[in-house]
Amino acid sequence: MTHQPTPTSGARGRTSVRRAILLASSVLAAGTVLAACSPGEEPSSQQGTTPPVITGDQAPGGLGVGESPAGESGSEGSGSGATASLISPQGTQVGTATFTTEGSEVKVDVKVTSGIPAGFHGMHLHSVGKCESNSVAPTGGAPGAFLSAGSHLQVDGRTGHPSSGDLVSMFVSAAGTGETVTTSDAFTISDIVGKSIMIHANADNFANIPTRYAPAPDQETLSTGDAGGRIACGVIEQE
Repeated sequence: MTHQPTPTSGARGRTSVRRAILLASSVLAAGTVLAACSPGEEPSSQQGTTPPVITGDQAPGGLGVGESPAGESGSEGSGSGATASLISPQGTQVGTATFTTEGSEVKVDVKVTSGIPAGFHGMHLHSVGKCESNSVAPTGGAPGAFLSAGSHLQVDGRTGHPSSGDLVSMFVSAAGTGETVTTSDAFTISDIVGKSIMIHANADNFANIPTRYAPAPDQETLSTGDAGGRIACGVIEQE
């Protein structure tokens, strides 16, 4: 009778090791596929397939912040600008305004830190760079706060409404703080340096008077937006 040789303990050990290695490899491969896929998705070996999360102020057309399209100077968007320190009729600083060229427009960023009542306030650029607490208008009349700053700015001989210097109204919170950022293509930095920016006591109605109240807005409304007195002023200076 022929007997089959009995495997030695060493052979049995090598077989067990091989089986353990194969089993571990199978488990690892299955885990990799499961980790890479959600239900309904196909596995991918390509890196970077998760969309990036983009936050903050992004330039258009996939440009990074501070980058400019080909053929345009980056300094135009970040280096050419102007500033104004806003003061009250008592001479106290109540905020700041910055003006920055961005392409064919000027970005206007106005910040109020104190001294302005809560609510909406008209905001305009005025034709004269003076912020005198007690003065008369260039056309004469009774004295008042910041009247020597003249009327709303008009550029290149413009006379129509809205004026070149008309801006959106600003909202101030109950804490006395607020910030408004807007853009305008009605003027350039060179147009406004040496002029002034004004915050008024009331909101600007932009002469939007329904005809059931009046056939048409009068000249005072067209000129001022019925924004009331001048409560903060700043002379615009080149940076």
